[in-house]
Amino acid sequence: MAAEDAGDTDLVRARNASVDQVRAGGAGEDLARPQAGGTGSARARDGADDQVRARAGDTDPVRAGDGDADLARARAGETDPARDGDDDLARARDGETDQAGDGDDDLARARAGDDAAFTRLVEPLRRELHAHCYRMLGSTHDADDALQDALLRAWRALARFEGRSSLRSWLYTVATRTCLDIAAARGRRALPVDLGPSSERVVLGDPPLTDVAWLSPYPDAGLTDAPAGPDTRYEQREAVELAFVAALQHLPGNQRAALLLFEVLGFSAAEIATTMDTTTTSVNSALARARKVVADKVFPRTQQLTLRKIGDARVREIVAGYSSALERGDADALVALLTEDVTWSMPPMAHWYRGLEAVTDFAVRVPLTSCGSWRHLPTSANGQPAVGGYRWDAAAAVHRAWAINVFTLRGERIAEVTSFVGPDHFVFFGLPASLP
Repeated sequence: MAAEDAGDTDLVRARNASVDQVRAGGAGEDLARPQAGGTGSARARDGADDQVRARAGDTDPVRAGDGDADLARARAGETDPARDGDDDLARARDGETDQAGDGDDDLARARAGDDAAFTRLVEPLRRELHAHCYRMLGSTHDADDALQDALLRAWRALARFEGRSSLRSWLYTVATRTCLDIAAARGRRALPVDLGPSSERVVLGDPPLTDVAWLSPYPDAGLTDAPAGPDTRYEQREAVELAFVAALQHLPGNQRAALLLFEVLGFSAAEIATTMDTTTTSVNSALARARKVVADKVFPRTQQLTLRKIGDARVREIVAGYSSALERGDADALVALLTEDVTWSMPPMAHWYRGLEAVTDFAVRVPLTSCGSWRHLPTSANGQPAVGGYRWDAAAAVHRAWAINVFTLRGERIAEVTSFVGPDHFVFFGLPASLP
């Protein structure tokens, strides 16, 4: 490893150690999976009846209880001060104060059935809750479903929310449980590298695999470089990077949730234990297991560190160089941008390529010569540089949306190209369906 990478590793270890001193604990038995709370989507097109009931003041708990009011409140995400520590500290961490204001008025109105007040309460948190759902599920579409479902559950249970935890913490509890239900029903998301070894030579006519739940790219507009809290290990954009989200998919749902709540959102082990209906010892055991898996799969130097070192101007040059090389059919210019061990994958196609020779063989025989002309629009996905690629459609005489190409950089070269093929991805990025 180069000296700068070794330095990055030491920095990551030091940062992790400082957080552990504040919040970590011992190991124990495996974290038990929370009870299911329903797997139905709450998308607007499918949830009209639920919306009518919700607006009529239906305040069913987040999931059915056994009649014990305290247990129902705990399962709705409320915390016991004796277990979770000082409530004022938790509220301060979430940016809340004890002063009465519009938020308090809206909370009272929302509890009385005012859905506009509820919308005002949750709107400032919607972006970060959506990103949390994506990290949990690895799919932008599933994140949309999960967030709508979670907010409907929260609306129904709001009358039981007593304010012993912050509203933000409570909403994260509801969203996490919703994601666990969906993950249990739909399984984990994958990339081609998860399915088998790389191909040494180009595979022509590679058909898409429709029976695989594929990881999808994430539009990161609105996510900042700042951490979600003072005791977190990951910046918000670091926590949606492709390698990190892909690694999360190798974790059981309970470990995935514990890791995200602790290291991305800054929840304490005690708060996570309440959220997951388990013990602090079990949470710490889950965290230890999850950290090991992620450390084995994610390079210590994040893309955010790499991008900051390169600088925005140089990153734009690299992205423009890739686009120009494909549009001109210039294999030499493209190869000059790649690392020796570069990989190129194209979900939902199963075959992928590793190494300059194999990737060059693929590039020359497929995108550079067999796909007609290309056009590209720059964008950003998963906190990384990306372009929307448009392929020529002779019949329609336009370039149609083909793939969102996400780049992983090492130094000033491209180490990975992940081409998410499919026009549906473009909608989430606000990109047009075609270009001239």
